[in-house]
Amino acid sequence: MNTPEIKAFIRKHSDLFWYIPEDRKEDISMDVLVEFILNYGDLQTVKELFSIIGVDTVAEHFFNSINMSQRRRGNYFEATINFFTLLFERYAHRGFN
Repeated sequence: MNTPEIKAFIRKHSDLFWYIPEDRKEDISMDVLVEFILNYGDLQTVKELFSIIGVDTVAEHFFNSINMSQRRRGNYFEATINFFTLLFERYAHRGFN
């Protein structure tokens, strides 16, 4: 269950979740939220996500997702994987590799 702050964030950026029905958007998983924001969000949206749930939490969901399977990894653009892998390896402090 998403917090009210995350639900407000999803509503604010609901256009990024175009194929999810309106009545289900606020209940998306954290993995889906992170995937869509990193793939389709602008810099300000990514920074806002970092401030809500933290860089380490975003990194954890990102690495779990791309390491889970080739299919899940395929949900991310190659440029997104490259950029955020470099960013999280430098700025996330839990060692998710």
